[in-house]
Amino acid sequence: MDTLLPIIAIVLSIIITALLGKVFIPWLRKLKFGQTILEIGPKWHKGKQGTPTMGGFMFIIGILVSVAVALTVGLVAGDNNLFSELIPAGAPNKLKIVRLIAGLLLAIMTGAVGFFDDYIKVVKKRNLGLTAKQKTMLQLLIAAAYLATLALAGDHTTSIPFVNVEISTVSGIGLIYWPISLIFIYGFTNAVNLTDGVDGLASSVTMVVSAIYMCICTILHCYGFSIVAAAVAGGCIGFLFWNLHPAKVFMGDTGSMFLGGIVVAIAFGSGYPVLLFLCGIVYLLEAMSVVIQVAYYKKTGKRLFKMSPIHHHFELSSWSENKIVLVFSCVAAVGGLIAFLLVKFGA
Repeated sequence: MDTLLPIIAIVLSIIITALLGKVFIPWLRKLKFGQTILEIGPKWHKGKQGTPTMGGFMFIIGILVSVAVALTVGLVAGDNNLFSELIPAGAPNKLKIVRLIAGLLLAIMTGAVGFFDDYIKVVKKRNLGLTAKQKTMLQLLIAAAYLATLALAGDHTTSIPFVNVEISTVSGIGLIYWPISLIFIYGFTNAVNLTDGVDGLASSVTMVVSAIYMCICTILHCYGFSIVAAAVAGGCIGFLFWNLHPAKVFMGDTGSMFLGGIVVAIAFGSGYPVLLFLCGIVYLLEAMSVVIQVAYYKKTGKRLFKMSPIHHHFELSSWSENKIVLVFSCVAAVGGLIAFLLVKFGA
């Protein structure tokens, strides 16, 4: 049953998300919820002007419904591993269920921030949406609430795979874990958002990342999160039916911020958040390219990359969107494979 439930989640998530495209895309067109393409992007992106956005609702619904169904099936079928995790008797399992519930709420709340941003852009016709200060404050508050929930639930250690080092987070130098985690959540959530720049990129990379985490969480006996990761992978696959180049719909900040939140939640749910530096190597490179570009320009007055995030650099270097998606997904797979091997042979 432990392997069947993720399969149920991934298949159901694919079907729901893909089918919702037939309803959502015409509805978004009718509401005239079209993407506004800024002048700062590649010139040929202007041809995407008016493509429906906020399509992230398709996989958000698909993921949440499939998770709920798979968990229900597991409980009804009396899956002992899942049952002990979701209806816990001991402290370790209590922490697992708190991580699961808090993680889903983290994703929903970060997705809500993305929705407000999209709403202001599309409905209120303010191209930049929420201000950077507003978005940052909301994201940090959500991340802080999530971390406080974990701390109160007894999440007092973090582990590093392979070297088998466990660090206390409630005393001494370990206290620095919490501010670092706050920056970690904020950074990776926005990094996923930055990755959503060409057709199918964020959904393809996140599909790979989630599939790897599904395997990692199964090995670590985090069965609830293996179901969540499977559902995320399925939602991304279902969305790619509509989002691969040429995209018929964009996920918008609604979708990319939700994906950022859910990926971070899965990383913490596994008990090894540090693994996201490997599994999420593409997100990290996208974010770092922006930081490096800004710092280099301020110091020299020149640009190191043709454009950042880095996927636009390759786009301006004559890479097709499909090539970018393929190469970046392969990079994500290599990083994820290394993380999986660290857990398999060291956790």
